[in-house]
Amino acid sequence: MDLSGKVAIITGVSKGIGRSTAEALLAKGAIVAGWGRTAPEGLEHERFQFFECDVRNEIAVQEAYTNTQRELGPEIQILVNNAGIGHFGPVDGFSSDDWHEMFDTNVHGVFYCTKAVLPQMKKQHLGHIINVASLAGTAGTANLAGYCATKYAIRGFSDALFKEVRPDGVRVTCVMPGSVETNFNGAEPGQEPDPHKMQPEDIAAAIVHALEAPQTVMISELQMRPTQPK
Repeated sequence: MDLSGKVAIITGVSKGIGRSTAEALLAKGAIVAGWGRTAPEGLEHERFQFFECDVRNEIAVQEAYTNTQRELGPEIQILVNNAGIGHFGPVDGFSSDDWHEMFDTNVHGVFYCTKAVLPQMKKQHLGHIINVASLAGTAGTANLAGYCATKYAIRGFSDALFKEVRPDGVRVTCVMPGSVETNFNGAEPGQEPDPHKMQPEDIAAAIVHALEAPQTVMISELQMRPTQPK
């Protein structure tokens, strides 16, 4: 798909992979609706508009979608479900509130946003939904049981969804990165890029690659790993 002039919704746009994806799509000529609880600092562009949205709240998602269509027009070609959080720790010492917050953001939020855009994408017979999961959706890790469970859920959701909507001309890609240097889990990226981790812009480039594939091609899953991890 030629991205020039296409409207893309990106959730979790304030930093990390979401922000890098917004910048990458803007560079390709797309119009970007950034959804998030906080606006990305310093991201000012004539084709970028921020819409406050907590994806954990279905009514907030519906309002953000209505506002996006009012401001940018009815046609939405791209949704990047990127918003996500991770709380780590042993299952028997884990806060139930943290567990629920992860599922509300990482799983239910993806459902709410997807449900919002699908009718228009089906009507257009054109659309692409990118779900940002994780390699944690392919293998379990001690002390990451809850996070892994949410990402396994997104992988399963994506696999079922692409089979459901492909007759309507809608493509679905599940992107599963390994270690990425972001603010994830409260960590601050270093001054110099960590050579043992991928950078957010690397994931954004993979998302652009999937979006730009010919309309006859659907990249259903993308697994990404650092070449030389620690």
